[in-house]
Amino acid sequence: MQLSSVARSRAEVQLEKVLKQRMDTVKEIEEFRGQRDVLRRRITFCREKDAIGNASMLIEPRLEYKEFSAAEIRTATDGFSNLMRLKSGGDWTDVYKAKLHHTSVAIKLYSSADVDSEDTFLAKVKFLSLMRHPHMLSMIGYCSELRCIVFEYMHNGCLRDILFSGTRGSKRRNYGLNWQARICIVANVCTGLCFLHRAKPRPVAHGNLNPSKILLDRNNMAKIYDVRIPLSCDKSDLRSDIRAYGNLVLQILTGRNWARLVEEAIMMDQSKLIEVLDPMAGEWPLDIALELGRIGIKCLSIHEDKELNMTNLAREMEKVKKLADEIVANGECVVANGRNLDDHEDSTEFPNFFLCPILQEVMKNPHVAADGFSYELEAIEEWLKNGRDTSPMTNLRLKGNLLTPNHSLRALIQDSQKRQSTSTR
Repeated sequence: MQLSSVARSRAEVQLEKVLKQRMDTVKEIEEFRGQRDVLRRRITFCREKDAIGNASMLIEPRLEYKEFSAAEIRTATDGFSNLMRLKSGGDWTDVYKAKLHHTSVAIKLYSSADVDSEDTFLAKVKFLSLMRHPHMLSMIGYCSELRCIVFEYMHNGCLRDILFSGTRGSKRRNYGLNWQARICIVANVCTGLCFLHRAKPRPVAHGNLNPSKILLDRNNMAKIYDVRIPLSCDKSDLRSDIRAYGNLVLQILTGRNWARLVEEAIMMDQSKLIEVLDPMAGEWPLDIALELGRIGIKCLSIHEDKELNMTNLAREMEKVKKLADEIVANGECVVANGRNLDDHEDSTEFPNFFLCPILQEVMKNPHVAADGFSYELEAIEEWLKNGRDTSPMTNLRLKGNLLTPNHSLRALIQDSQKRQSTSTR
């Protein structure tokens, strides 16, 4: 009985412990349930907050750009040095090539004639920040103190310099654009204009569309820039853009600024069109050239078709581009300047490493600097003479001013130039 009594006492103690543990567990479960309810309410709140935020972004797009300091801009442009200044059509521009955060950019200075007040400049910045489209030049940032805007850098420059270089033997002219690249360019521009004309709450007209306002990246993708701030925009402004686009299409076809050539050729005889096409584009498929010519003339005659708009033109251009892609895919007429597009050995385009990073021209006397890059001797000497101790390519401090002749690169350049001069005879 004594042993039984002891065992019973121990069992009761054990039972009390189990009951206590159960009560503690139930209490913890209730606490967890409370925490779960709180988390559920927080999740619901966050979802509602995100939904409201997304709706706000749809109503008013978020402005994604950076304000740079004057010191950053001056450092990037080396004090607005002429070596960093870009040329167009042989003339100096107010645009400088620079590197910001290891990224190539173009910095455009605005004079008092362009923006007469701080408010006007900031209004332009806000307007450009809303121009987000694959075929509109993107704004990266700005500097209000210097009144300059930082844009993405377009490595192949403006369309005007390629189409209308002074001489057929010039470097820019020899760069050329084959007919398929030209179709892509007019299609890109059409899409960009369509974006402007369909903007909400009111359409935007470019106001001055021409080849100098079309920039090309490394892959010849076209982007429109220099859109004017729309004080007002009516149908006549949109029609002016369409006329300008038609003129651009005909300039792409002929390589000349005379739209009448195409119109007269199509009216006389379709075969005559071949005589006015730009030979630098290679052998155009006649049906595509005719269709582009008709589109261009239709745009110039918009007063006769007041229902014509960029949306309709975009559909037509998409059909032309699709046909061109099919021709290339089938291996038909895949030539440019009389040579296969994939034949890099005979191409008149110089490789990038032939170009001086400072002058963006083919080097005659390449020298290797301390940063390991090759430069035209005169350009890098001028760079160092002005007290610069950083690399034009990386902005990092140079370990010395020693310049070593790059005989191998010089021989490659001379050999390439000889082959090109022989092939063009």
